[in-house]
Amino acid sequence: MPTPERSNRQTEARAPGRNIGLVEPASAALARESLPQYFARVRARTLALAARLSEEDCCVQSMPDASPAKWHLGHTSWFFETFILERFESGFRPFHEAFRVMFNSYYNGVGDKHPRAQRGMLTRPPLSAVRDYRSDVEERMQRLLAARGSDAKLQELVILGLNHEQQHQELLLTDIKHLLSLSPLKPAYHDQAVSRAAKTPALSWQNFEGGLTEIGSEGTSFCFDNELPRHRVFLESFALAPRLVTNGEYLDFIEQGAYRDPRLWLAEGWDWVNANRLAHPLYWSHDKQGWKEFSLSGMVDLDPELPAVHLSYFEADAYARWAGARLPTEAELEVAAAGPTMAAANFADSGRFHPAAATGDGLTQIYGDAWEWTRSSYAPYPGFRESEGAIGEYNGKFMVNQYVLRGGSCATPADHMRASYRNFFPAAARWQFSGIRLARDPR
Repeated sequence: MPTPERSNRQTEARAPGRNIGLVEPASAALARESLPQYFARVRARTLALAARLSEEDCCVQSMPDASPAKWHLGHTSWFFETFILERFESGFRPFHEAFRVMFNSYYNGVGDKHPRAQRGMLTRPPLSAVRDYRSDVEERMQRLLAARGSDAKLQELVILGLNHEQQHQELLLTDIKHLLSLSPLKPAYHDQAVSRAAKTPALSWQNFEGGLTEIGSEGTSFCFDNELPRHRVFLESFALAPRLVTNGEYLDFIEQGAYRDPRLWLAEGWDWVNANRLAHPLYWSHDKQGWKEFSLSGMVDLDPELPAVHLSYFEADAYARWAGARLPTEAELEVAAAGPTMAAANFADSGRFHPAAATGDGLTQIYGDAWEWTRSSYAPYPGFRESEGAIGEYNGKFMVNQYVLRGGSCATPADHMRASYRNFFPAAARWQFSGIRLARDPR
């Protein structure tokens, strides 16, 4: 199996989360708390994230890829009602028949869906009715868990639903950030300041020996079906940058004319840059006082030491070319992530909701801070099998025209992440907290 080998330090240049599928044994997920406690904790977290928003905030859809907060609140309840209560509850009746269509996302096997791009037009029901829907579903779920909580299939589906809800917690944050950024007021989502960072360690390289190894979930705890089966891959030796690319480094890329140099861009990326008249990352702006960045704390001065985020695959790939490097493969990042712990990672649990600077030596930021683009196309693993029924729709049918991202971000719940986790987005997507870790072949 490839193992890290420290190199001599030298300074050198440098729709959505839609992963739902198979559930592995539930026991590991329930090691620290009961299933009713786990259910209550995750559900309460979603409401807490929405509590800072006005009713108007919760209704508006800023673009087709984003969803209103009200829809996230309804959809995550729809999941439990549709896939669990309808199956296990005696005398089941839906809370509201129209909600079965209104809050369906991609499940053609379940029935009709409200058009995704028109979710912001759902001014009715009011937010209060959606909260009533959540409360009703939660009460019925807790009664069901009290009566049949030992049922293994019920446990699997509940844990799947809770991981699905955690994905929507992250989407709620990234979607509301995009919405608030469009307001001339540039309002803050919360009042936690983005503090200035200390000097980031100089870029170096950490070498990994090649060889035959295994990637994918080991099946000892929850995973989505796209993380299965665990299988063998052969890796050539490679090197990774120990940290993410910073704002300051990406600013050098901009100031050296990279957005005007077609030699750095994939053909489709160059067309995308020109069609959208792009010259910098999403949420960056420039005025007489210098570069600014919109954050969930409002507009802040761009900190050159913090990781550069909200970058598309096209931008990440172009930067890597400019830096004389490349993007890592998802197998390389999974091998690298097998060693570090997540204890000090900057996840959503910190309440910061913004990337933090890298500190110390060794491989850092492999978890949290920013999703890391890989050059791996999102495709099935050898031997992949979709889950049976409507739930099986949620991964396999999206395995085309997308790239894999790894590691989680500052908006990801900590207990939702693992080394084998595969996120995926189209090459032009950049409203997620997506960043860059450089890789290269040995020299």
